[in-house]
Amino acid sequence: MKFTDSHHQTVVLEFKNHHDEQNGEHVLALPIYNQNLVLTRHKDRGIEFPGGKREINESSQEAVQRELYEETGSTIDALYYIAQYEVQGQSHCFKKDVYVVFVDQIEDKTYYHETYGPILTKSLDTIKDDEKSYLLNDPAILACVERMKELGFYQS
Repeated sequence: MKFTDSHHQTVVLEFKNHHDEQNGEHVLALPIYNQNLVLTRHKDRGIEFPGGKREINESSQEAVQRELYEETGSTIDALYYIAQYEVQGQSHCFKKDVYVVFVDQIEDKTYYHETYGPILTKSLDTIKDDEKSYLLNDPAILACVERMKELGFYQS
C-alpha cells in the first residue's frame, strides 16, 4: 500500500511477520485486553494507539513494551509483528514497526508519559471524531487494524 498522507508525505505500508527484520525507528502497538482495544489519550493529539520512538540500543520489541507501559500501564502477554510502514518526508524518512499486542494486565498509575492513560473500547467506531488523534484516521494505521482482524487477532 502506498499513499500520500495529510502532511503531503509518501507512506509505504508492507505487511510483515515474525520472520521479517524489525528495524523501525518508531513502534506502534495495537493492544488487546479482554476483547477490547487499548488506546490512550495523548495530551495534545487526542485518542490514539500507543507507540513512539525506539531508544538507542533498544530493540523494536523492547520499545513497544516500554511505550505501552509508559502510556497505558499495560504489560504484555504476547506480541506479534504484523507490519512496517515508511514515512518519506521532505527532510527525513522513518520506519515504524507495528505489533498486535495481547495485554496481560493494566496497572493503575499516577503518571502516564505524554498521555492521560488507557482507554478501552470494543470498536474504533465508538470514539467521537473530535476526540480522535489524526493518527486514528491514518490509512496505514487503519489498514493495520484491518490486517489484525484478517489474521484473527481481533473482531469488532
